[in-house]
Order: sequence, then structure tokens, then C-alpha cells
Amino acid sequence: MQTSKSLKYWQWRTIIITMVGYAMFYLVRKNFALAMPGLQADYGISKVQLGIFLTLNGVIYGLSRFVNGILTDRGSAKRIMALGLLLCGVVNIGFGCSDWFAGFLARIAGSHGSGVAFASIMVYPMGLLWVVNGFLQGMGVPPCTKTISQWIHPNELATKMSIWNMSHSIGAGLAMALCGWFIMPHLGTDVSSNPEMLAAIASNLSLDVADPKVLQFAAHYGAWRWCFILPALVAVLGSIFLICTLKDSPTDVGLPEVVGKKKAIVKTPEEKAEYKVFVSRRVYRNPVIWVLALTNFFVYIVRFACLDWGPTLLSEAKGMSLASATTVMVVFELIGGNLGMLFWGWATDHIFKSKAHHTSLVCMVGVALVTACFWFIPSDAAWWVTMIPFAFIGFFIYGPQALLGICAVQHATNRAAATANGILGIFGYASTIVSGVIFGFIAEHWGWNLVFVTMIVVSIAAALMLLTIFRAKASAYEEEQQ
Repeated sequence: MQTSKSLKYWQWRTIIITMVGYAMFYLVRKNFALAMPGLQADYGISKVQLGIFLTLNGVIYGLSRFVNGILTDRGSAKRIMALGLLLCGVVNIGFGCSDWFAGFLARIAGSHGSGVAFASIMVYPMGLLWVVNGFLQGMGVPPCTKTISQWIHPNELATKMSIWNMSHSIGAGLAMALCGWFIMPHLGTDVSSNPEMLAAIASNLSLDVADPKVLQFAAHYGAWRWCFILPALVAVLGSIFLICTLKDSPTDVGLPEVVGKKKAIVKTPEEKAEYKVFVSRRVYRNPVIWVLALTNFFVYIVRFACLDWGPTLLSEAKGMSLASATTVMVVFELIGGNLGMLFWGWATDHIFKSKAHHTSLVCMVGVALVTACFWFIPSDAAWWVTMIPFAFIGFFIYGPQALLGICAVQHATNRAAATANGILGIFGYASTIVSGVIFGFIAEHWGWNLVFVTMIVVSIAAALMLLTIFRAKASAYEEEQQ
């Protein structure tokens, strides 16, 4: 009885610590979405250029999740996670200072101010730093997946992982709130009395000088910089918190393994050879894993279209102020996303008999329907009217966002959990090729309506992919125990 109570304590402690840790990864990742309007206003960086940033960051992140998944399955999860968060903080501080570095380069090149030449120079250090950040961000999910699969029994994994997955929404919501409600409207330098700066901002936004948006950005010129520096300081503190509090598995605190024998770390040549065969069978040659990966590609297109472009999309397509757009984004993440993950996780365990792919199918049909509703809301509608279907997109999309990874863990088992999720990560973040640069190009040249149509089409495509594995088993643990 005492062992059972102690295990429950450590299980919930581990879930909470990993949630806090991973939420901090989002503070130094989704801060970019709120900084994007400021970068457009201050330096005229186009949607296509911003889309390239998003795409490169996402693709590198996906590859990093795969690489770090393999490394994490063989080593200490907490050390990898803590190091990744620390380095993300350092890189974000560098990003926040990138315009100063670009200014130095611009002076050498003989250009100055906020003109085209300066912006062209500025995008290079920014792009490089954001690519590096993308790689370091890949040190977040694999350690969490491995750690939780070591602590939680498979029969409880969907519910518990859904609770953990709230960290995505909590982290993104906090990043949005910090940047959109505090930093962008309160920090920066007031240049509204400078006619040249007003004209430059108006030109960058393709608006009249007297437009309220121009005056808003002029009152807080350079505020975007603090969207990176302040969250970075929190991330550095978070890395210390992780290394001091997180435990890799029950055996680290004298408790028995939750499922089977400990196989997390392979050392001898014989163990390595056996492990390679196991991973090949349960991951690389498992068709369910590849269907889940392709489905994840479609799911993440929709998710990132909302998450990365949300503030810009809501402002331009629905006529919202940055403050109202931030409120909608916070509701999308903290209410829609969190309620969705909790509900669909519970539904998977109690209604769909642990078949996460069945739950995900229902969710993607829901995403297609509510996205269509959001699309048809007129741009002059009250902000709260627009908020309702957008929040429901979060409610539905965060179901498969959490459950597809759970399904992969169930079919790969906890021995190869991080590797399987690494593959899903590659496909998920390869989606930024579409949600990043392609959506940026579409919005720049044809408007947001075509973006909405694409979101609906890929939602339907995800549902069709899940239909191909409808009869798949809930997990592979029973097979492995035979």
C-alpha cells in the first residue's frame, strides 16, 4: 500500500514537472508569433520571409526531435531536456539582440535606418538563430515522452499524456499573454513624433500614416525584442529547475518499474543488437507508425496555421486589434486546447476503448466543420463571435495533437517511445513547409480565404488517413508480453 501511494505521488510529481518544463520551451518558441507584427511594422519583413523563418525552424525541429528521440531512448531524459531549455534561452537572447548586430553590419555595408537594405541584412542573423532554436527545441518532447512512458502504465497513458499535453497550450498561451498583453503594448520606444519613422512604419505595413495601427506600432517601436529576451530569462531558470527536480524512472527513487523490466538504457553489444531489431520491428517496419506520421503532417498544418499566423490572420482577415487577437489566441490555447486535450484523452480511455486513432478521426472531422464556420464569419463581426469557432478549432485540433503521439507510444511500447514520436515529429514539423512559407506566400499574394480552404482540405485528408488504420489494435504491449 505504501509503495502504491509513493508511486502515485511520484507519477503526478513527474507529470507536473515535465509540464512546467515543456511549457517553458513554448515560452521561447511561440513568442515569435506575437513578435511577427512588430517585425513587419519596424523593418518591413514580409510574410514570405517570416514564413521562411517558420518553415526552417519547423523542419529543423522535426529532424531534431527524431535525432534527440534516438539519443533520449539511450540516455538520461532530464539532462537532455534541461540542456535544451538552457540553450534555447541563450539563443532567444541572441535573437532579441539581432537587430543591434544587424545595425553593426549595416553600418559596415553603408546602409542604416529601417530601410530595405537594413532589413535584408537583418534577416540573416535572425534566420540562423531561429534555425538553431528549432534544433534545440527538439530536446523537449522526446525526454518528456520517454519519462512519462516510464512512469505511467499503458492503460492510463492516454489520460495522463493528455493532461501532460496541456503544457503545449499552457506554454503557448502564456507566451501569447506575456507578449501580446504586456510586452507589445507597453514596452519599446515611442517614435510617434518622428515623421520619418511614422512614414517608414506606414510603408512597411502598406497603410496610411494616420491609420491607428501605424500609431500603435510607432508608440512601441522595438517592443518585439523583449518578446525574446524576457521569456529567455524564464527558460534559463527553468533549466535549473528541471535538473534539480526531475527523475528519469521509478528505479531512480527506489520504486519498481511500472511495465516490465527496465530496458531504457542499452549498454552491451548484445543489448544494442537486440534493441535495433526491436526498434526495426516496432517502429521502422510498422505501417501504423507511418500512417500516424502522415496524419500528423496534416494535423500540424492546421495547428500551426492557427498558432503561428493566428495574431496576423485575426488582425488582417477579421479586422481585430492586436490586443483582441491576443485574447482570442489565449482562449484558443488555454481554454479550447486544454479542454480538448482533457476531454479527448478521457474519451479515448473510457469511450473509444484506448483506440486513440478512433478519437483522432472524430476530432479531424470536427476541425473541418468548425474551420468552415470560422471562415464564413464576416470581418466586421464582434471579436467574441469570431472567438467561438476559433476556440473550437483548438478544442478539436489538440485532441489528435496529443493522441497521435500516444498511439505511437502504444504501438512502439515504452522501449522505443521517443524514437516513434521522433518520426511523428519529423512529419509534423515538415508541415511548416505548408503552414510557414507556402501559407505566407498565399496570404501575401491571394489573401487568407485560400488559406482557410487549404486548412479544411488537409483536415479531411487527415481523417481519410486515419480511416486506413481504423481496425488497428489499441496497443502492442499484449503482443510483446507473449
